[in-house]
Amino acid sequence: MPSSAADGRSADVSGPRQGYAGALAVPEFRVLFAAEVLAILAQVAVQVTLSVLIFQRTGSPLLSALAFALGFLPHLLGASLLSAAADRFPARRVMVAAQGAVGAVMAAMALPGTPIPVMLALLAVSGTIAPVYSGSRSAALADVLPAEVFPLGRSLLRMAAQTAQIAGFSFGGTLLLLVRPSTALLVAAALMAASAALIGLGTPARPARQAAGAGGRLLGDSLAGVREAFGAPRLRAVLLLIWVPPALAVWPEALAAPLADGMGGGPLLVALLLTADPVGTVAGELLAGSLLTAEQRRRWMVPAALLVFAPFPVFLADPAPAVAVAALAVGALGFGYTLAVDALLLEAAPEALRGRVFAISSAGMMITQGAGFAAAGAVAEFAPPGAAVAAAGVCGAAVVLGLGLRFLPGRAARDDFSGRPRS
Repeated sequence: MPSSAADGRSADVSGPRQGYAGALAVPEFRVLFAAEVLAILAQVAVQVTLSVLIFQRTGSPLLSALAFALGFLPHLLGASLLSAAADRFPARRVMVAAQGAVGAVMAAMALPGTPIPVMLALLAVSGTIAPVYSGSRSAALADVLPAEVFPLGRSLLRMAAQTAQIAGFSFGGTLLLLVRPSTALLVAAALMAASAALIGLGTPARPARQAAGAGGRLLGDSLAGVREAFGAPRLRAVLLLIWVPPALAVWPEALAAPLADGMGGGPLLVALLLTADPVGTVAGELLAGSLLTAEQRRRWMVPAALLVFAPFPVFLADPAPAVAVAALAVGALGFGYTLAVDALLLEAAPEALRGRVFAISSAGMMITQGAGFAAAGAVAEFAPPGAAVAAAGVCGAAVVLGLGLRFLPGRAARDDFSGRPRS
């Protein structure tokens, strides 16, 4: 889809360009990309710092773990109650305000003598704001990039997030070796402020998606957006396809320790099992984005998603460690299917709801993956870890077939997802 100033897209891309270069060629996308990396480094550094600081003060592993959990759990609250901000206000203003607010929260954590409960409450506040930012950023991405390049831009941001998270843990640990925890928190706040400044100075102003005065109050408008998103059969199916398969795909990671123990391995095997998935995922997205056209990615979406779960039954047979790690890495190549799902989400999201839909999608991914970890642990209390992983594989394949087949080329054109033929 050619872009033009008239439709609000970046004028830097005059037509469809294949491959990741099409996204990276757009200066505005590069700004959003760099801002995202800075923000992730800041967030992970805060989680590491608070986890260490809270454990030092309290000696409580539970409170220390909350420093990680509270960075994610409030996403659902923010997406439900505040997501309308992503459509009712200009995207640049929302992104700058959200990143600035999170930076201020991080700086407040660094105040001397801040009680632990206050720190945890501030962390919950930052998690509540996060979906508003992610919704606005993804909606802005749809303005910056042509529809053909949008999934590739999303893919680049995902890969950057995975890489930056790994680097962020090293960065946070190194930072604590060099400075006091309060100083580390101030450094994180400065990184978040830099992210906000990049967006404010490096992206143009665009009008809000929702006309001034449209809708009711922010809370009511946000809840109405959630209801409307789930009330649209096609959009609901896309959201479920985004959330449910990954929630089942994390089971080998959630059970990495007991699986490694059953194979006679130790911490090294646990680390390898945990590494196989992100390595395969990045490789799969790179291959799908570089070698396949948008039409081919749609056609291969279901087979690729099934590949993710294909190795899971192997764990019933007590595989050798090398076989288990290799199988998970090869299966994770199938996560290239997410580029096709990103295109489906863009197609299914109404223009006026786009910011809210992306906020709901992002928050739902965080919540369902957390639920996936919890469910894996619960099942493994009553069944062998290998059997639990195999069961997740069967369920994942069933979900992919049940949801994904309706999006095959040709079928989607004949079905409006509510049982009525399209007119």
